[in-house]
Amino acid sequence: MKDYLANEVRNVTVLGHSGAGKSSVVEACMYFNKQIDRYGAAGDGTTYLNYDPEEGKRGLSVYCHLAPVEWKNKKINFIDTPGYMDYEGEEVTGLTVGDSALIVVNGKEGIEAGTERAWKEAVKRKLPVVFFINKMDDEHAHFDQVLEALQAKFGKTVFPFELPIMENGKPVGTVSVLTRKANYFKGGAKDAPADLADQAENYYAELGEAIAMTDDALMEKFFEGEEFTEEELVRGLGLGLRNGDIRPVFCGSAAAQGGVETLMNLITDYLPAYCEKGTVKALNAKDEEVTLQTNESEAMSAFVFKTVVDPFVGKISYLKVMSGVLNSDSQIYNAVKDGPEKISQIFVLSGKNQIAVKKLATGDIGAVVKLQNTDTNDTLCTKAKVVHYPAIAYPEPMLGYAIRPKTKADEDKLSVGIRNLMQEDGTIRLENNAETHEQVLYGIGDQQIDLILSKLKSKYKVEVETSTPTVQYRETIRGKSEAQGKYKKQNGGAGQYGDVWVRFEPCESEEMEFGEEVFGGAVPKQYFPPVEQGLRDCMERGPLAGFKVVGVKAILFDGSYHPVDSKEVAFKEAARLAYNAAMPKAKPVLLEPIGKVTVNAPEEYTGTLMGDMTKRRGIIMDMGMNDEGEQVIKAEVPMAEMQTYANELRAMTQGRGRYVFAFDRYEPAPKDVADKVIAQAKAKAE
Repeated sequence: MKDYLANEVRNVTVLGHSGAGKSSVVEACMYFNKQIDRYGAAGDGTTYLNYDPEEGKRGLSVYCHLAPVEWKNKKINFIDTPGYMDYEGEEVTGLTVGDSALIVVNGKEGIEAGTERAWKEAVKRKLPVVFFINKMDDEHAHFDQVLEALQAKFGKTVFPFELPIMENGKPVGTVSVLTRKANYFKGGAKDAPADLADQAENYYAELGEAIAMTDDALMEKFFEGEEFTEEELVRGLGLGLRNGDIRPVFCGSAAAQGGVETLMNLITDYLPAYCEKGTVKALNAKDEEVTLQTNESEAMSAFVFKTVVDPFVGKISYLKVMSGVLNSDSQIYNAVKDGPEKISQIFVLSGKNQIAVKKLATGDIGAVVKLQNTDTNDTLCTKAKVVHYPAIAYPEPMLGYAIRPKTKADEDKLSVGIRNLMQEDGTIRLENNAETHEQVLYGIGDQQIDLILSKLKSKYKVEVETSTPTVQYRETIRGKSEAQGKYKKQNGGAGQYGDVWVRFEPCESEEMEFGEEVFGGAVPKQYFPPVEQGLRDCMERGPLAGFKVVGVKAILFDGSYHPVDSKEVAFKEAARLAYNAAMPKAKPVLLEPIGKVTVNAPEEYTGTLMGDMTKRRGIIMDMGMNDEGEQVIKAEVPMAEMQTYANELRAMTQGRGRYVFAFDRYEPAPKDVADKVIAQAKAKAE
């Protein structure tokens, strides 16, 4: 593969619902261009892009893959992303480095949840958007219906650029709205069928007005009834695509390699190169905003957007050159890690294949291997001009499972495996809970959790057991009580003696408060600390269900000692006896953790979501609409009721809802809840 200049590179992120055929469209482009010699069948693990064993097993994309396609002396970097919601982090990765969005739509199913998500993300990033209606050879595919749905859902900026020519239920070609000519997949250009020619004229009239609106000179020419020249079309369409006034719709069948030539022509002729931005914002070493030119004369800077830990090759760092030129055998600087790195070889990635190149120009995407201290979200630059770019904002993982290796010997392997997988996927989070002694793995959904466990087994040879994480309840008291704790032990020789009276009462503190009201030296001062420590140790396990005790003040007010046998350990044990005797009489109560949740979903699901929130003992605190026209519900809900909410919200909203949830405070648990938790704790203890 030759080296490309900045203005010759197009970065296109391929998006859409799972099963729409995104990878198939990219592979059809590669096959049409003779870059691959066989076209794999989607879903059976034979495709060029979905080469990972986990993808073959699942029959769908789970990772973001790169596919450079050389077309008309330009390079199209296709960034193929998964459509399934559990792998949303990989979709965000692809969107981070794409300069345009190609949204693939299933010609049979039409708009789906993944289509809507792709649209929102692309528009939020102000990316030019192109639609490709795929699977037109399916007998139930309907171009007109899908086009109408796209326009109704996403607005009148959505324009058909071609119409399918169908024969015996199969697409055999398309009619270009721009030229009103037919292009048959086998047979080249011909006159369009009469009915489609009339349709194309009508659509061109609408499109022509949108093109005219991009430029005053074009506007004047349009209203005078003059045809645009090819150069004017290129200029007007380019402007319309860039500013979001025109979103083209193409169609075809990836399986039959139909429609991909016109799609690639559009990408190379009309979609922008990254360098056309002119400038890009970055931060310097003092975190002050600086501006860099997006051209090859600027100092080099590159953003690492993905990391793969390969057991044979080592660490592979995917990067996009944000300014300047990245050359092989160059000394560079990691601005985030504040240290040098050495580039030995630069690759362009095509599926799993690595193609060596000498350099990458501004806007191009490639990879380097074996960088010592570089991770995802790091910026590589020159020492003379140190800059860094903002980190990728990944979706927050909400679904947690407690994990543990099946065998004690695998603990180290589990640690290494999770650490490497977290380098590869920014939506994986692991929390070591010191209180419950659990490792809790968080992900986007069950499919992603299953993928992680499967990779731990296949790649790192460790099998993992999962369970629902323990809810961290608390215990406190509502009343006052006092008790004596007297510890006396004599086994010949020096004995052990400690005697304390402790009063327990409620307070507002999270931690236990300790006080003393001892008079007359009944308990010498040197024994106050062991009494306090003994009580603090006891507060880790409450009298009801063994949860940590909060909001309690313990006051040492009397006791006795022995001048020979009294020891610190004896007073510590006496404190424990006083605790055990007094706390059950101080009206102990169980506290449950309450969290705040914010749910975003289409308005039509409001009733369902509110009813479900009530079933979870939630209290709706606020409701409103966001800028995207979604319903926003804010509520307070017991954390125990939200442990599987990620899966249930998806089912209730057909994958269109999302939420964030975080701990807020503790409140007394209702009696039925408390009784159940206490009974479970006692059963577990037995």
